[in-house]
Amino acid sequence: QVQLVESGGGLVQPGGSLRLSCAASGTIRSINAMGWYRQAPGKQRELVAVITSDGRTNYGDSVKGRFTISRDNAKNTVSLQMNSLKPEDTAVYYCNADLYLSRTYPPTRNDYWGQGTQVTVSS
Repeated sequence: QVQLVESGGGLVQPGGSLRLSCAASGTIRSINAMGWYRQAPGKQRELVAVITSDGRTNYGDSVKGRFTISRDNAKNTVSLQMNSLKPEDTAVYYCNADLYLSRTYPPTRNDYWGQGTQVTVSS
């Protein structure tokens, strides 16, 4: 029904930058919030950043001032610009969308995840 496809992960040196993108497609009526979460080995999944349909943002404490989330509502895409990357940013990054499905009545609200993209920060 709905797919989230991420792109942009990879290997970068400390202090470098990467940009992640995520596109949502399928039977989507509307998307409430889109965001990014990450999970490092042996750790729980944590919030990186989230953005609502009207542009309000929230960031995890560890990325404030370094990462910027943006969204294109017309294209159902969300991006994450990551600057000043640190080794502790190494993780699998997952795209998330909180959305309403189309072709359902009453409208069905579900939470969807992408397959994840690896970000490795290392010299």
